[in-house]
Amino acid sequence: MTPLGDEWIVGRDHELALLSRLVDALTTGRSGALLMTGGPGAGKSALLEAAARMARRSGVRVLRCRGSEGESGLPFAGLHQLLRPFLDLAEGLPARQRAALLGVFGLDDGTPTVSDPLLTSLGALTLLSDVAEHGPLLLVIDDTHWLDLGTLDVLAFMARRLEGEPVALLLAARDTAVPAQLDRQVDRLTIEPLDPAAAGRLLDHQPRPPAGRARSRVLEQAAGVPLALVELARAVARDPAAAHEDALPLTDRLEAIFAADLPELPPATRELLLFAAAAESAELPVILSAVGDRATPDDWLPAERAGLVRVDADRVRFRHPLIRSAVYRAATYTERHTAHRALADVLVGDPDRRAWHHAAAASGVDEEAARELDDSAARAQRRGGYAAAATALERAARLSPDPTVRAGRLVRAATMAMYAGHPRWVGELSAQVATLTDEPALLAEASLRAGWALAVTTRFAGSLGFLLPVAEAAVDEDPVLTLDALATATTPAYNSGAPEHREKILRIAERVPPQEDEIGRLWALAGCDPVRNRARALAMFARAWTDPLAEPGARPELDLPLARMVVLGGTAWVLDETAEAIRLLGAAMDHLRRSPTSGANATVAQALALALYESGSWTEARAALDEAYGLAAEGGLENVVVGAPVLRATLLALRGDTEEARAAVQRAVHGIDLPNCRSLQVRTHYALGAAALAEGDHAAAYDRFRAVYTRQPEPEPLHFHASDYYLADLVAAAVRTGRAEDARLVLDTTRRRLAEGETSARLTAIVHRADALLAEPDDAERHFTAALADPAGDRWPFERAQVRLDYAEWLRRRRRAVEARPLLAAALEVFERLGTRPWTDRTRAELRAAGVTPASPPAGSADSLAELTPQQLQIARLAAAGLTNREIGERIFLSPRTVGFHLYRIFPKLGITSRAQLRDALPEPGE
Repeated sequence: MTPLGDEWIVGRDHELALLSRLVDALTTGRSGALLMTGGPGAGKSALLEAAARMARRSGVRVLRCRGSEGESGLPFAGLHQLLRPFLDLAEGLPARQRAALLGVFGLDDGTPTVSDPLLTSLGALTLLSDVAEHGPLLLVIDDTHWLDLGTLDVLAFMARRLEGEPVALLLAARDTAVPAQLDRQVDRLTIEPLDPAAAGRLLDHQPRPPAGRARSRVLEQAAGVPLALVELARAVARDPAAAHEDALPLTDRLEAIFAADLPELPPATRELLLFAAAAESAELPVILSAVGDRATPDDWLPAERAGLVRVDADRVRFRHPLIRSAVYRAATYTERHTAHRALADVLVGDPDRRAWHHAAAASGVDEEAARELDDSAARAQRRGGYAAAATALERAARLSPDPTVRAGRLVRAATMAMYAGHPRWVGELSAQVATLTDEPALLAEASLRAGWALAVTTRFAGSLGFLLPVAEAAVDEDPVLTLDALATATTPAYNSGAPEHREKILRIAERVPPQEDEIGRLWALAGCDPVRNRARALAMFARAWTDPLAEPGARPELDLPLARMVVLGGTAWVLDETAEAIRLLGAAMDHLRRSPTSGANATVAQALALALYESGSWTEARAALDEAYGLAAEGGLENVVVGAPVLRATLLALRGDTEEARAAVQRAVHGIDLPNCRSLQVRTHYALGAAALAEGDHAAAYDRFRAVYTRQPEPEPLHFHASDYYLADLVAAAVRTGRAEDARLVLDTTRRRLAEGETSARLTAIVHRADALLAEPDDAERHFTAALADPAGDRWPFERAQVRLDYAEWLRRRRRAVEARPLLAAALEVFERLGTRPWTDRTRAELRAAGVTPASPPAGSADSLAELTPQQLQIARLAAAGLTNREIGERIFLSPRTVGFHLYRIFPKLGITSRAQLRDALPEPGE
């Protein structure tokens, strides 16, 4: 039991010690972020209060914010609570950050601006950084699960960028409703129920502790939940017979307890409580204005004495959210509606909250209230609050008397939820449309949204079940819709790898007559069969991209050039036009970062990461993976949440971090049905095979690489596209484990299949490498030279270095060491630059066997660069280019202080002491 002020916290010594360390670290300038999770009444709020008291005693300023269920649909309402004490300091922010931050609060100068969520988040971070110049800050956030999505996005942004700032973030959320934005971004502390001994001690400290059978019943029913222990003890003291009642579900029981106090309160106090519960706002003036002359500020006193609320200055807070819920549910239907109407009447200057109260006061359907919410959604959309817009449109749909209008609003809500990157929500909204209308256009659009929602998870067959019928039904009457549906369907068909889906897409595409915009057909052809359709797709690709890039900040629903850029980037990647893929996808990401479409951002970032990985830009690939994963985890885009860690694990394995690679794969694929996600399954096999190879376990590596092809008499690729890129690795492992004949069967079958189409320079080199490794001694050299003949092979440096190493080993074993040396030197340069320790060690050993003593890697190149995180490398390059800390922060969305902190850590890693030395310490990008 720990004394804190006038309260006692029982059984939480471990939790309090962690909070104390967080505050102590903050006083020495170190940042931190911690999310406490637990069930209702677990004591999260009490621990937050304890941390706030610790901080104040240590001279740390505390900023507070509390989520509200009623304001969860109001964009940035929580952020406004948090920053309100310092908003006057926003005048000192850079102009774009100031406009973005104040704009979301409606406090700008009225100049029309395009919402920029990243600038909004950066403005909030910079403002807090400026405030922290005068002393460390602790941000205390309660009921995080009820915060609006805009605020959650900002908090997640800040949590990832606090390093170097004297700012700590302490949050609390219900364990069943942890916001996706924070689920994997912040360290978590689970607040478990109290053990029986601690629960008994807490009961003993109540004014009238229960005894005997009553005590046993209270301990049993409370199940270690502190709030339940306190409230049930109070209930038994008030009515000892309650101890003999049948057990009830805990939450129902607690709500009944809270509501039991209400009849004893004066009518005016009960009315104030109801209005506060209906408002879900802490603003006393609003509540008092709505109640009118039926109550005065003095009427709060009985509620305060009963321990239901706390009133401070112009704010009122319920002691626990369940108290608010109990108050609201205890009121009659008429009383609740009267409160909402009165609140709407006084909120004339706040059209968004007014619209929500009008909706709550509506009896049944109400088109006027629905239109107000529709207008509120439009305002939220203009501010970049897509999630808030979706929430408002969903509620407006429920109020709409006309079923077709209701369906239309649900489709628009699904579209907004899609832009916000929330696939499960999109699916729920889309599913309702079919029950409301027979309008073909609305049904088709709902199916497209539902298909997208499943496409970004791993439920690819379900996605195609929505998309392909739409595409087929519209072939004759709406071929544009058909191509749109096929373009969306091609991505889950590619990820699934199942032949029947790809064949159907291609059959439907052939039935569509030529259109002015053929971009959907292009992606269908390339994404479903990149070998057979390569020549046709390349010709279409060359004709397709003539439009200029979209203007920065253009609305996503109108940003057709951007959409074309994404599709063309994906097409270039699947056709092995890797450099073009990087150019297109990189440009697309530059545009997408300026909009809050996290669903699109995550999928494009992952595609960019794959292209960067293949091109040998592994540090940049890691940065893109981090971005993709962060965005996908926030929105529930399962395909990226799994795929990004698998690719990261591949990089770890290739660099020799085998244990971490295996652990990353295990975490990523847990609970995933890999046979239905063949692209992920193949990449998982490769990551684990690369880890085995790094450890010299060629047998285990072969088993993994062999698993990317079937065991049929004529082996087929497990995935029609991904499998063949690991063919040479399979053969290399087979040769070392005595399984050459099995590998030859796979190679011969693959060669015949690829001959039905046209292979890229990359795939051609891979097949030649495999041929060389299996060839008779006199025939191998022509395959090695063929694998290296095309200069285009340099676009895939790691794979080319593998060929050079294999060829050099073959040459040295034939006593042609002089010819092997330049090949080994070229391979070593690539392996060292990429930091592939197992391949570097093997190449160095070959060089020594060839009579060459390899030089140590130069300082500041591969080894030292490998120590930098992707973000640190980005900062170093920008600083080397002459940008100031503030300019770098503006570019990559960090505060100037954090940029300086990173540079302080970068210099010793590069072996330099000043900013002026950065240019010489860093190689050119792509080297």
